[in-house]
Amino acid sequence: MTFAVFADGTANLPGKLLEGIQLLPSELTINGTSYTYTGDIEHFDMHSYYEGLRHGDDVKTSLLNTALFMTSFEPLVKEGTDIIYVAMSSGISGTYNAACVAAMQLMEEYPERYIHIVDSHGCGFGNGMLAIKAAELSKEGVSSREAGQILDDMVPHCCQYFTVDDLNFLKRTGRVSGAAAMIATTLQIKPILYGDHTGHIVSCENCRGRKRAIQKLADKYREKRMDLPTQNVYISHGDCLQDAEKLRELILSITPDVTVVLCPHEPFSGAHVGPGMLGLFFLGKER
Repeated sequence: MTFAVFADGTANLPGKLLEGIQLLPSELTINGTSYTYTGDIEHFDMHSYYEGLRHGDDVKTSLLNTALFMTSFEPLVKEGTDIIYVAMSSGISGTYNAACVAAMQLMEEYPERYIHIVDSHGCGFGNGMLAIKAAELSKEGVSSREAGQILDDMVPHCCQYFTVDDLNFLKRTGRVSGAAAMIATTLQIKPILYGDHTGHIVSCENCRGRKRAIQKLADKYREKRMDLPTQNVYISHGDCLQDAEKLRELILSITPDVTVVLCPHEPFSGAHVGPGMLGLFFLGKER
């Protein structure tokens, strides 16, 4: 291992994919009570969490701050280890900027070390799959500087498309207007959303009904996927397992030999997209 790899709880990675990756905790406040989410998606009580959101639980999220990065990075830097941290999109959180501040301070104090912060322009598996690649590069002996460039070059190819069941969760965080949310709910319009090249969440299409939205996610995969000898495809869901399994079937009908990783969507960004979120993540020709 040539450098240490960090991600955080938003990376959405099950334990079998965490080899070589250190996770930083994310902080949540649910109905006024603070909770720390360590990133253990396999022990996340998805149903209870998203059921709480359905019934009005007030969930607030906090960005990872510079002090946390300093505390987590400095012991490794002091002992002579370079670091790569894969951050959630700068377009939806200040975490990336907080990590950059810590990296600059530590590299000033330890000029022989290199810390690279990757702006994934994504969240969930959108940054998780980059963290997996970072760990592979470190295991292969690639230098931290070369690996950082490889990862930055991958970002425009990390496709992440998702649909939501209730636009009111995105309305609360200013992603859509109240009028748009009301009209979409009334007409059963399900948007197809994605992380654009700036890392902001935008809508690319609208579908009438959930079934069509699921099919459209698969269509995006058919259209955008790269023809690679091996590739993982990632699906996450906000307590809608049957829909996730249907999407997996559609993906396998397109590329039968691909590995599909399916798991719950993590609670941090899950608070903003809400129950019924269904996301698809893969390497593509372009976003």
